[in-house]
Amino acid sequence: MQQPVIIIGVGELGGVFARAFLGKGYPVYPVKRGTNISETAKHVPDPKLVLIAVGEKELPFVLENIPDQWHDKIVLLQNELLPDHWKTYNVVNPTVMSIWFEKKKGQDYKVFIPTRIYGPNAKFLADSLDDLDISSKVLSTQDDLLIELVVKNVFVLTINIAGLEIGGTVESLWTENNDLARQIADEVIDVQESLTGVSFPRDRLIQGMVEGMNGDPTHKCKGRSAPGRLIRIIELADKANLAIPKIRKIQAGLE
Repeated sequence: MQQPVIIIGVGELGGVFARAFLGKGYPVYPVKRGTNISETAKHVPDPKLVLIAVGEKELPFVLENIPDQWHDKIVLLQNELLPDHWKTYNVVNPTVMSIWFEKKKGQDYKVFIPTRIYGPNAKFLADSLDDLDISSKVLSTQDDLLIELVVKNVFVLTINIAGLEIGGTVESLWTENNDLARQIADEVIDVQESLTGVSFPRDRLIQGMVEGMNGDPTHKCKGRSAPGRLIRIIELADKANLAIPKIRKIQAGLE
């Protein structure tokens, strides 16, 4: 029998991965909100992997409570993710995904561009997704991973914050409000550089963001998480003494 797979947070994305793992013949153990993770670890001490599929706000609590024996099995897929988010909890070498497909309630998944994956279980995850016709790209280095995480952060934060002001789709944002998109993206990159201490090739980040936009031109800019993301990026900018004037102007317009 194959090693079991643990999925913490069985929402829409967790459900896609459960389907992928079951298709590979791996038993799946779901850990839902309120489940005692330590008790689960006693019953499943050596899983194939532990996929943490909770939202961004819940991630710190989950990582804080992950048993040490699972640390080298962890897989992360959240947006707004950067290395400090896992290093803070002594997670040294997780498998990390920059997810580029969408799953909404009542609909099947929709692929934008290949999902980026790096870490010990990268090939297994790529093979599992491939069985569902979800394309992926296995990355070679941690530097590549960092770039891809920041690309996704720039994409998500830029379209969500712009969407709070103008709504619309990513295609209309880029073609009809290009100056706005570039202003916001540039300020988002300022925050990402402050958080990581790395100076990024901005043209490459913008190119990656546009690749994501082209993967689903009708994607709506304003998701339900947009207000929270606006609040979080301003809090981070405040801590780093960053101006981000355009983003702050958008916030002011919503008050």
